[in-house]
Amino acid sequence: MGASDIMPGISGGTIALITGIYDKLIASISNIKLLFLKPLLKADLKGFKDQLFEEVDFEFFIPLGLGVVLAMVLMAGVINFLLGSYAGYTYSFFAGLILASIYILYKQLDALNIKAITTTIIFAILAYLFVGLNPLQASHSLPVLFISGFTAICAMLLPGISGSSLLLLLGQYEYMIDVLHRISIVEIIVFVGGAVCGFMIMSRIIKYLLENHKQLTVAALIGIMLGSLRVPMQNIVMGDLFSLIICLVIGIIGMLIVLFVDTKFNYEII
Repeated sequence: MGASDIMPGISGGTIALITGIYDKLIASISNIKLLFLKPLLKADLKGFKDQLFEEVDFEFFIPLGLGVVLAMVLMAGVINFLLGSYAGYTYSFFAGLILASIYILYKQLDALNIKAITTTIIFAILAYLFVGLNPLQASHSLPVLFISGFTAICAMLLPGISGSSLLLLLGQYEYMIDVLHRISIVEIIVFVGGAVCGFMIMSRIIKYLLENHKQLTVAALIGIMLGSLRVPMQNIVMGDLFSLIICLVIGIIGMLIVLFVDTKFNYEII
C-alpha cells in the first residue's frame, strides 16, 4: 500500500482490496473512538491500557503500518527511478492491477441495473476529470501539510483514488518525497497528524456506505477506478510497437497477479 501510494494515479485502497484486507482496514479504523484518552486524563493507567487494547487492533495495525511506512521511505527513490526511466512499463503494471481490481469489484455487484450503470458512468467521468486537473501552486507551511495529509489519506482509503495524485494536485507531491528523503521529523509528524484525522473520519463514512448502500457504493468505486485509468494510460508508450507490446505484456502480468491473489482470498466486501 505504501509503495502504491507513492505512485501518482495508483491507490493504496486498490492494494488493500486486492489483498483482501479492505474490510478489516475500514472496520479496524472505525473501531477507534479515542475513548482511551478519558482514563489517561484521570491518570488511570490500567483503564487506559484496557481501553486502548480494546479499541486498537495492534496485531493488524503494527505490521500494516510498518509495511506502509517502510515502503514509503525505502521505495520513494525506487519509484522516482522507475517513473524517470521506465514510466510506461511501470504504469502498465499498475494499469493491469487496476483493471483486474475493477473485475473483482464487479463481482461484488448483485446485478447490473440502470442505477448501478448510471452511478458508474457518473463517477468514472468525475474521476477522469479530476485526475486531469492542473496542480495548484501552494505553500509548504505546516497547516497546508496537515490538510494535505488529511486529504491524501482519505483518498488512500478509496480504491481508485490516488493519495499521491491529490498531493500532486495540491502541489505537495515532490515536496513530501523530498521530506521523506530528508526525514524531516516535524513536517512528517504534521503530515501524519492530518492523515490520522483523515483515517478516523473517512473510515466511518466508507463503513456506513458499504453497510447501508453497498451496491451503489461498489458501482461508484468501479467508476472511480475506471476514471483513474486516465493517469497510467497517458503514461504508457504508444508510438513504438515493440514498447507497446512490452507494456501490454507487463499489464497482463499485473492482471494475472491480482486474479491469482483473488482466487486465494475469494474476497467479498462486507
